[in-house]
Amino acid sequence: MAANLHEVLYRGEEAMQKLEAMRFVVCGAGALGSQLVDNLVRHGAQRLVVIDRDRVEEHNIGTQVYDRTEIGAWKVEALHARCFHATNVEIETVAKKLNERNIAKYLRGAGVVFDCFDNSASRRLVTEFCDSNSLPCLHLGVNADYGEVHWNAGYRVPQDVMEGNACDYPLARNLLLFVVAIGSEAVLRWVLHGEMENYSFTLGDLSINREK
Repeated sequence: MAANLHEVLYRGEEAMQKLEAMRFVVCGAGALGSQLVDNLVRHGAQRLVVIDRDRVEEHNIGTQVYDRTEIGAWKVEALHARCFHATNVEIETVAKKLNERNIAKYLRGAGVVFDCFDNSASRRLVTEFCDSNSLPCLHLGVNADYGEVHWNAGYRVPQDVMEGNACDYPLARNLLLFVVAIGSEAVLRWVLHGEMENYSFTLGDLSINREK
């Protein structure tokens, strides 16, 4: 039985074929990126590239898909194994830092780029490259109890909110999961129907705002 059986029943075979054909490049495999990749392959995505240079650390366990047995492993490699075991999908992995010298190599040919980075410099790099090369790019981000899902047009790169390790920021797990779910649905609506919609979400009042 297919891992995405219920998606097929809900969206139809033709929609799933479109999703399978799309090449996604996910920048960042942390709190947002790891959950997003896991979600996309369970939806039925087949062609994914994930870029992240970090290893799994103990403090990642509460907000990311990894578990204690994977501490010390490259995040992209741990994610590769998880996706394959869950869905038989083999994602492509890049255990390197994305920079001006290699960004064209790794983002070239993407159907959609996801920006799930946790710092302004990396977000700006992806934003400007996608804008210059007319690549569809969807940004997922969180700050305090606020989350957003925004396509590149009109997107403003946020400033880093504090110094130090971004993994030490106060992050509510439910906020992350909401943003990932909204981001997954936003990209599906674009792939299947050509709709580019932006969303913001606040956890405190469970409010979702949508704009086209």
